[in-house]
Amino acid sequence: MAAPDLANEHFGTLLVEERDDRVVVLLNRPEVRNAIDQQMVDELHTVCAALEQNPKVLIIAGVDGVFASGADIAQLRERRRDDALQGINSTIFVRIAKLPMPVIAALDGYCLGGGAELAYAADFRIGTPSVRIGNPETGLGILAAAGASWRLKELVGEPLAKQILLAGLVLRAEDALAANLITEIHEAPELMDAAHNLADRIGRQDPLAVRITKSVFHSPAEAHPLIDQLAQGILFESQAKFDRMQAFLDKKTGEKKLDKKTEKK
Repeated sequence: MAAPDLANEHFGTLLVEERDDRVVVLLNRPEVRNAIDQQMVDELHTVCAALEQNPKVLIIAGVDGVFASGADIAQLRERRRDDALQGINSTIFVRIAKLPMPVIAALDGYCLGGGAELAYAADFRIGTPSVRIGNPETGLGILAAAGASWRLKELVGEPLAKQILLAGLVLRAEDALAANLITEIHEAPELMDAAHNLADRIGRQDPLAVRITKSVFHSPAEAHPLIDQLAQGILFESQAKFDRMQAFLDKKTGEKKLDKKTEKK
């Protein structure tokens, strides 16, 4: 199946920009603080389909100083058991987490409920001083069933995860940074520049090595060390490995020659 052409797709809830090595997606429902509804889920599936066929770094952010206030409560209120069993939000968040190349979530303002779970599915989370991140689902009579109930424990540890999931704790930016839930804080006007700088750093690595490392990193414990060895076997045969290592050696040789010339002077 051919990958969707993002440049020619019509998106109603997303603003999508595709570059040579990355795709930028802005959640764009400012009238409801970028709440995640069915249309947004469907459109995120379209983005994922394109990135699975043509792997690139994905940057996800929100508009108007908000990442995502959560799932759309008006829709959520009407969902029943069969809807829950479909895993509408969890399915797209799992798909985002499994994208071949890294995903960067650039967080500003509210990042709650389903919005937080979308952020947890990313490989990197950076934020602004106004970030508020947490899972208030139990206050609405439901649970955080789109990843938080298991991802959050892996990200911040069981004690803090229980504070967030069972007691409704919402973390401010500094608390999220201290817990490593976000790794950088930038003022709002610099947030997207910081996300692109991180994407640039990823882009300087070998793309195949990044893709395989991400897959190995997320493999279950029982798959190691065999999966590491098999993955390394693939990379040992890649042309990029020979080119990059030769470039490293050439640079070292050049530095030694320059040092010798300096010593003679």
